[in-house]
Amino acid sequence: MLTDVHQHIWPPAFVELLRSRTAPPRLDGWTLHLTGEPPYAVDPADHDIAARTRLAASDGLDLALVSLSSPLDIEHLPPGEAAPLLTAFHDGALDLPAPFGVWASCCLTAPDPDAVAHELSRGCVGLQLPACALLDAAGWAHCAPLLDVLTRHDKPLFVHPGAAPPAGGTPKWWPALVPYVQQLHASWFAFRAFGRARHPGLRVCFAALAGLAPLHGERLAARGGGRGEIDFDVFYETSSYGTRAVDALVRAVGIDVVVSGSDRPYASPVLPDLGADAAVHALRTANPARLLHGRAPAVLRAGRSKERSHS
Repeated sequence: MLTDVHQHIWPPAFVELLRSRTAPPRLDGWTLHLTGEPPYAVDPADHDIAARTRLAASDGLDLALVSLSSPLDIEHLPPGEAAPLLTAFHDGALDLPAPFGVWASCCLTAPDPDAVAHELSRGCVGLQLPACALLDAAGWAHCAPLLDVLTRHDKPLFVHPGAAPPAGGTPKWWPALVPYVQQLHASWFAFRAFGRARHPGLRVCFAALAGLAPLHGERLAARGGGRGEIDFDVFYETSSYGTRAVDALVRAVGIDVVVSGSDRPYASPVLPDLGADAAVHALRTANPARLLHGRAPAVLRAGRSKERSHS
């Protein structure tokens, strides 16, 4: 089952609500206005459902997971502003045709675990949270009740870059290369330091290779943070990176925790050349299945048998 774990589509009702707003995030026609980024000209074809369905078919995908664009910062709007936007996104995304699936999103100014459970019960594959909400112990503690819902439902968390802070005089690529990467880097270390102990069974996927945070394992060990033991329930999604970066990450964490994602329509799919068809199968099929569903019972039984044989 070929899977892309990271795409974005804005359903029509969601687009109209963005156009009705007078403050960011808002759309003026097809020009997007955000607080921390320059105006962005959106291509209407990027959110044409029929066109995107054909594109997913041409990519050979069996499953393409769409999510709210966290840089819009809808999660941090007041509840009264966030709720209609979240409802329009969930309703429209859950109504998309195959091969699309949906990551849920939620309001973080007034976290509601029941709302997350409701969207999971409707068919969302897990929950997406913005990395900027998970930068430290306080952030992981604030989101802990939402993550408890995921654990109860055996669903994963997807950590995606959040809103970029205002930065005047910077080039257009700055948000994607600086604050987005910094957020992912910090949220990965914060999960290691504060999140994993609180949520020992949670499966987590970090977008964009977690800002390459795992490559700092040697420095982490040198500074007393441990030898960088591999957490096989933490996954790394590949969007915007190619062979060199993916190969470097595989050398740090292994092939079994890297999953294929494109970030369409903001980037095109890239299949890294890792030297074997088995590697592509791992990234596009086997690893996404384990992210979404956990380790298969047969795998767990085999692991327990091996443990017994060595005891």
